[in-house]
Amino acid sequence: MSEVTLTVGPKSYTIICADGEEQHIENLGAMIAERYAKLGASRTPQEAQNMLFAALFLADDLAEARKVAKKSTQNVEHEKERSGGKKAELRAEIETLTKAEARAREEVADLKGQLAELREAASHQHDLFGAPSVSDEIIEKLEALASRAEETAAALEEASAAS
Repeated sequence: MSEVTLTVGPKSYTIICADGEEQHIENLGAMIAERYAKLGASRTPQEAQNMLFAALFLADDLAEARKVAKKSTQNVEHEKERSGGKKAELRAEIETLTKAEARAREEVADLKGQLAELREAASHQHDLFGAPSVSDEIIEKLEALASRAEETAAALEEASAAS
């Protein structure tokens, strides 16, 4: 056990503490002495009352610190709730984009199949004069449509990867 002498106002007090706690006790004593000094000329002749006022100053500081800590804790909890909500929104958006990408890929595959069938059919069709039939025009339109569908699928895939 160790002894620490604290001076608060005009008096000194000897405190017994555990070994290694001396500095901590001295720091606490300094806080009390600082609050005691705030009394200034308002000190009373009764030392116990002066110590009570110093303790009230400390209690006021503690109450204020607790308010600040509580407010900070509430802010952190609020932020956690908001970020949790944002995460859920992002997950839902990713799921929506993933489904849209899958649908776009299916459409592209269907269009490619239809295009292949039309090409095959068009290769056998010519009018009486040997000119390509109107099917070539349809094929070109279908190829353009398939290209746009592939571009859309790629854009969806990029958006999904970015999220």
